[in-house]
Amino acid sequence: MDPSTNEAYIADGYGNRRVIVFDADTGTYKRHWGAYGEKPDDTDLGPYIPGAPPVRQFRTVHCANVSKDRLVYVCDRVNNRIQVFRTDGTFVQEATFEPATLRSGSVWDLAFSRDPDETYLYLADGLNERIRILDRRTLKVLTAFGGGGRQPGQFFGVHNLAVDSKGNLFTTETYTGARVQRFVYKGAAPVTAADQGVAWPGR
Repeated sequence: MDPSTNEAYIADGYGNRRVIVFDADTGTYKRHWGAYGEKPDDTDLGPYIPGAPPVRQFRTVHCANVSKDRLVYVCDRVNNRIQVFRTDGTFVQEATFEPATLRSGSVWDLAFSRDPDETYLYLADGLNERIRILDRRTLKVLTAFGGGGRQPGQFFGVHNLAVDSKGNLFTTETYTGARVQRFVYKGAAPVTAADQGVAWPGR
């Protein structure tokens, strides 16, 4: 949602490959766009190929979140990337995460931290079973946590994220993960060089 304009942003990304915007009260169509702010083409792109040049279309648009400073953060799940836009669909920047990841990809959902500047961006990587914490403005990975498994703090298909008013992070798991976990916010710790170098092999 964008409360300043009363618009709803929809990730229309299973059968189609676009972000689409409606009036939140009436459902009136406003606008839509594809990857890089270009006209979407719903042609089947075939399988994702690691190392190939970035495709100019979305594969699976899986989230579209609007920040307080009115940037739109889009999960392009199977392409393993976040793309950022202005609210009119103008492309701003992108970042790729675990580019060797196949199948369902590495960018499943996003949530903003609750500080006034929304400094951090939480990224759910459902295939590699991680939560990454990014600097929202640069999209650089600061740290990560999680791992595959059934125990507390581990994940199986981490699918959706939400942050409450106190900054606590909630995760949901799909497939047979089938649970919600809550991670209590304890404040922001200094980020070390080792944290910035975190890398997890794609699976």
